[in-house]
Amino acid sequence: MKITDLELFTVRPRWLFLKVSTDEGYFGWGEPIVEGQAGTVRGAVEDMSDYLLGRDPLQIEDIWQTLFRGRFYRGGPVMMSAIAGVNQALWDIKGKFHGRC
Repeated sequence: MKITDLELFTVRPRWLFLKVSTDEGYFGWGEPIVEGQAGTVRGAVEDMSDYLLGRDPLQIEDIWQTLFRGRFYRGGPVMMSAIAGVNQALWDIKGKFHGRC
């Protein structure tokens, strides 16, 4: 299974939702947001898309470690919120894949 698409949805007044889709029809939702900074977090998630597309969404720990440790500047509320939203969506996919949600 491979990640094929990331879609971001801004919901007023200040939310951001992420939908991660796969080539097998599974999708997961996450909420990558720092309140009042939806546009900034959106940019961080979009920057991660080159790495995420084509990856196996069930390899959650590997993806998290790469997103967190593989960048020159780590941490901070924007990057950590972007990673958290991706992480939530991947766990949602994994739960659906295993028939748990």
